[in-house]
Amino acid sequence: MAPFRADGTTLGTPTWIWSVVVDNNLYIRPYHGERSRWYRAAITQRGGKVTTAGRSYDVSFDPADPAILDAVDAANHTRYATSSYLPPMIAAGPRDATLRISPTTR
Repeated sequence: MAPFRADGTTLGTPTWIWSVVVDNNLYIRPYHGERSRWYRAAITQRGGKVTTAGRSYDVSFDPADPAILDAVDAANHTRYATSSYLPPMIAAGPRDATLRISPTTR
């Protein structure tokens, strides 16, 4: 995942992130919540690229609807159940900074 830099066209440094799908939407969280550099870029620029399985996609980043956060927590519990990083990822900071990723056309 790489949000655009301040110029709106240059991609930032790619960052490995956790992701989960809830109701056919992709959600991500920054480990350091709103202090995360990539989060600040994503929320400011609202766009970037996601690379998965060798393919890159143009995407938008939007704050998640608070009503979906419990379901995102549950999806993280299911997908990352054995990870020692799970408790911090469902804590208030990362939870409050949950983003929905949507495909875009550029």
